Formats: sequence, C-alpha cells, structure tokens
Amino acid sequence: MPRVLGRRVYWRWYGEVLLSGGVFLRMSGDAAKWLRPGERVRLRTELKKPVLGFLEHVRESPLGGEAYRYRLKAREATYEGDFEAIAELEQFHYASEKEVVALWVCTRCHKTLPANAKPLCDCGGEARLKEIRGSTPASRFLVLELVERLPFEPRILGYLRLDPPIPRMHRRTPEGVERDIRERIFPRDWFHPTYEGGADWEKALDRVETAAARIARVVVHPDYRSEGFGALLVRVALEWARERGAPEGRREKHLVYTIAQMARYHPFFEKVGFRYLFDTASGRPVLFYPLTEEAEAYLERFLQEDPYARAHGGRLFRPRFGRVPGLKGPIRLAGVHKAYRSHL
Repeated sequence: MPRVLGRRVYWRWYGEVLLSGGVFLRMSGDAAKWLRPGERVRLRTELKKPVLGFLEHVRESPLGGEAYRYRLKAREATYEGDFEAIAELEQFHYASEKEVVALWVCTRCHKTLPANAKPLCDCGGEARLKEIRGSTPASRFLVLELVERLPFEPRILGYLRLDPPIPRMHRRTPEGVERDIRERIFPRDWFHPTYEGGADWEKALDRVETAAARIARVVVHPDYRSEGFGALLVRVALEWARERGAPEGRREKHLVYTIAQMARYHPFFEKVGFRYLFDTASGRPVLFYPLTEEAEAYLERFLQEDPYARAHGGRLFRPRFGRVPGLKGPIRLAGVHKAYRSHL
C-alpha cells in the first residue's frame, strides 16, 4: 500500500498528494489537506451504493401522490464553480453592506479583496475565491446539485458545511453556567484533539482526530425552500460521517451535532432524528444525532438522569397550533363568476 510523502494545497478545489513511487494524486484541496505525510491510507466502504451520488427527490401533493420529481446529485464541493455557488447562496442569508461573505485574492498582485460577488481588482488581474467567511481550513462542504434543470434554474440548490467539534462547550442553566458539558455526557476523547486554529493551520489539522462531527451550516436557495432539501442534505451528511468519518476521516464517528438557533422555529433537524440536549452558555440550542449504539446509550442515559433534560425529554420544537384535518378531496367552486378587464 503506497505511503503519503507530501501534500500541496493550492485552493479548496485543487490539491496534490505525493505518494511513494513518485505518484501524484490530484484531488480537491479540502481532501488533500487531511492526508498526513507518512500515513498509509485505504478507503473501505460497507455500503454497496455510494453515499454521495444521484438522488431522486419526490414532492408530494397536499392531497396525496406525487406532484413533481427532482433529479439531484449530492457530492462534496470539488470545483471552483461549486465554491462560487456557495458564496452566492451565502448572499441570500448573510450578505449586507456590513457583512461580507467571501474573501477573494487577485492572481496578479495577490491582494486580498473582501466582497460578496466576484470583484474586479484595480490592477486588472483576475480574482479567485480564497475563503468563505465563517468557515475554517477544517471545513468541508457538501453541495446539492440539480442535474436535470431548466435554463433559469440554479445549478446548486443548497449546501451543508461539516466541521470538527468546537474546542469547548458550556451549558446555561437557571443556576448559572455549567462548564464542559459535552464531556459529562460523552467520552472526552470523542471531541479532542480537535481543530483549534492558529497561524500554522497544517499542523493544527494534523492534530485533529475526533469521533464527532459538527454541522455548522445548512443553506438552501430561497426559491427551493419548504421542499425538504435541508433535511435531505442533513441525512446525506450523516451517512457521509458514518461511512467516511468526515470531515477528517481518521476515526469512526459516533456523533454528529449542531448548534442551531433556527431549530427553535423550524424542526427539520428533529424530523431527521436529532435530539435536543441543552443550550450553550450563549443560549443557543444544541442537538445531537447518535451514529452508533454506544452513543445512543450515552445520550439516553443523560436524558433520563439529568433533571433539565428529563423536563424537555430531548424535544426542542413545540408547535403553537394543533393539527388541522386535511382536505378529503378537491375544492369545487359552484356559482362563481369571474370578470377581467384591461385598460391600456
């Protein structure tokens, strides 16, 4: 089995890995950065069908049956155009005059240009996407591509960002702040050593070896919301972490969790199977999804033994309105007249 001798990461979408025997493997920079010199790596999958691949997503009619069908492809962001599409999606959610969503670099003068859209450098050089603001060198991106589309439809419908666990997490309770709450529930080595930043990001990445992953962001194109694409991205990310140990791929993953304020108002994480455990010290809810029986046992024990967790029972979203019975059939209009007049 070949040994990794070195790596070069030029962009998120372009990297090279040098193997013993003088073989160069070209791949995305996000994949190449996790291969450490001296390692021998073999990928073994348990599922016959690839986790990342073609999907068909059915939109059901309110009266039952199929309304229409999307043909999609879920995959890791690999090309420069994928990351430019991610920056474009960020504009729908976070961009403003004060908040810039991306950093670009001029290939001629190497000047860094903060901008929401691809800018023009004063020197006339081409700007290339350097980084999505808010992400880290440890981040990996999953995109949902619309394979069969009309000319006016976007190529990328949404994306999900998967990160290693944050270094520390505390819980807010009525009595105050409870420090390092995760390590009270699950084994400490599931979350450490994780990515902690620093000037030498390559050494920081080489230290990462965790049994948990964090969903840092889920963004869907505004024209395609309420279609179930956010939940679909989350389900694919769970299988990605389960099968390939994403984001770093060095250890079996027991957990995937997310810190999501929007989960209070939109329960799509809970619909996928996430369980609410606690609020962070800043008041944001944290939801966990166990990937193994061992993680499930730790989670259930906390929900049964912790007094605050017993009170909410692992459930965050509480609907304000009860269920409304659905229509038994189509609505028929009788004795209705319509008039239309146009003035030019």
